[in-house]
Amino acid sequence: MSERPDREAGRERARTGSGAGSTALLRGGRIRLDQPGPPRRRLVPEYDPEAFGVLSERIARFLGTGRFIVWMTLIIIVWLVWNVTAPRELRFDPYPFIFLTLMLSLQASYAAPLILLAQNRQGDRDRVTQEQERKQNERSISDTEYLTREIAALRIGLGEVTTRDWIRSELQDLVRDMADQHLVNRAEPGREEPDR
Repeated sequence: MSERPDREAGRERARTGSGAGSTALLRGGRIRLDQPGPPRRRLVPEYDPEAFGVLSERIARFLGTGRFIVWMTLIIIVWLVWNVTAPRELRFDPYPFIFLTLMLSLQASYAAPLILLAQNRQGDRDRVTQEQERKQNERSISDTEYLTREIAALRIGLGEVTTRDWIRSELQDLVRDMADQHLVNRAEPGREEPDR
């Protein structure tokens, strides 16, 4: 009997269009599969992965600087000096320095994943850059091959075209042949030169 009021409420919401997820209900209380349902609540908080990645890169970049090493060294020295030389009542981490060890372990446990995340992002950027360079190289190779074919075609075409030097050499050969013919005609006494 408890299903009947739920069905009636679903029908009423479907008719009036009110209520959360009313677009996903059909008359009769059935769920429509062609329309999106109401958004689900998530137990895990949402975050922007890009912003988190940028923040992790900044932290990893800072952890890799000399400034970080100097500051970390100064903090540890001040920590040790304070906890060794200060009056007993003011010491917050006596000799075995367990709290210092805990803080350094905590810092390392956060630094390592942040550095790995930054390295992964850098690897992704490197892969994208490599892919773009590969495509650019392919385009350059195809352009070079095209230009090589065009130059070869021009050379073949120019091989068939008469050039000024070729015409000059042919004319010089004709002049030599005519001069030789003229000398031969003069050397033969019985031949007469034709009138011009």
